[in-house]
Amino acid sequence: MVTPNAAGILFGVLALVTWFAHIPTRPELLSGKKPDLAMPAIDPAMAADLMAAALSGGSSIPTALTSLHRALGEEAEGSGLDVAARTLLMGGTWAEAWQEVPSRFDPLKESLEPAWADGAAPLQLLARTAAGIRERRVRTAREAAAELGTRLVLPLGICFLPAFVLVGIVPVIASAGLDIFG
Repeated sequence: MVTPNAAGILFGVLALVTWFAHIPTRPELLSGKKPDLAMPAIDPAMAADLMAAALSGGSSIPTALTSLHRALGEEAEGSGLDVAARTLLMGGTWAEAWQEVPSRFDPLKESLEPAWADGAAPLQLLARTAAGIRERRVRTAREAAAELGTRLVLPLGICFLPAFVLVGIVPVIASAGLDIFG
């Protein structure tokens, strides 16, 4: 017969063994390799907000682009904004400057082009761009939610219709049949 103390010790040992078995190992730390801590790509609306903050602080467009590039320095995918800033400072055209920049920065490029080419105020353009990106995101989420409702109708119908027939209609027909034929 197992005593309560022996059972407690046995369960305690089993708990410790289970706990140690589930501790995650970090081979990259043991091997001396630096773990990949790259940040995900920044949201275009956030990039527009950061650019607006830099420009409202008195920076020029190339300086703000360089600052944004430095702020995004730990991203998994490079931004290329520093190349655009240097190209603009060396007298390159707007199109030449943005050739190396990924397409995810196209809203930023399009909102800053009138400010660079025509001298328009960039803060309002950037604010409108960020608001437009966020509105499109909300609209897309609402459309996806509405579409989800229509997609769920068929599986729910397939699941609940047989149950309704078996639980609601079959007993009524069976009891009516027993009354008629009984």
